[in-house]
Amino acid sequence: MPALDAEMRLPSLPELRSALASFASSPSSFRLLHSVPPQPSASSRHAETLYVLDSSFNPPTRAHLKIAASAVGEHDGAPPKRLLLLLAVRNADKASQPAPFEQRLALMTAFARDLLAHLRLSAPAASAPGVDVGVTKLPYFHDKAEAISRSSMYASPSADGPEQVHLVGFDTLIRILNTKYYPPSHTLAPLTPFLRRHRLRVTHRADADWGGREEQRAYVADLADGKREEDGGRREWADKIELVKGTAEGGEVVSSTKVREAVRTGDLDALRRLVTEAVAAWIVQEGLYRDPE
Repeated sequence: MPALDAEMRLPSLPELRSALASFASSPSSFRLLHSVPPQPSASSRHAETLYVLDSSFNPPTRAHLKIAASAVGEHDGAPPKRLLLLLAVRNADKASQPAPFEQRLALMTAFARDLLAHLRLSAPAASAPGVDVGVTKLPYFHDKAEAISRSSMYASPSADGPEQVHLVGFDTLIRILNTKYYPPSHTLAPLTPFLRRHRLRVTHRADADWGGREEQRAYVADLADGKREEDGGRREWADKIELVKGTAEGGEVVSSTKVREAVRTGDLDALRRLVTEAVAAWIVQEGLYRDPE
């Protein structure tokens, strides 16, 4: 990746550790720590559509790559577009397992580099979206979206910032639409501003715990049919939820858990199959995930 090598340097662990400490002690609830390619200011981060991939990234995998790349390539969001890799660090001053937060951020910056290289294979370098790495202290999607909008980190004609498209799995959609997460009223009303302005791109889950594709489609159809109105859900929200295919039937399921298992068993072939080149190199270099969880 010579072009990428020439235009960026990955931050060191001490730099990431310092950035985390600064964020933890600040009143900010969202902050960008790194961009690929580097962006000197918010005015250079032009975005009409911001794809947000919010995960524990422990570590980032080729499943994350597929989710992000398919969103950029298939979704009809208005250009210019950017991608945000977002890590929640509610306890950034405490130990995080199995990889500490600064190591996850290092993995995310390495992944961002591989992701941008992948995107440039299918689009001219000038049109491939930039990739940002950010952190938040907030646990809920609607609060994260509001913090991103208020941060002024992205230049957009809209006063509310770019439209955000949050890239999630079907299991996460279930949690987003679960009233237990919205005390004290325990209704879905807090989601109203979020789903008025932003969208969810939801990847089907192939495992039996969440049913088949038809059952997952039916879940969203119930929302459109008004069956969640008693919970505060609105019919029009269904128009803001896009269901997309995940792992093909019979295909290999890629997960962070499988990556950690491959490292513990010394299966380097599996590791390189499950994660991108720079991520694999960092895991091996730093000796991550070798110990039992």
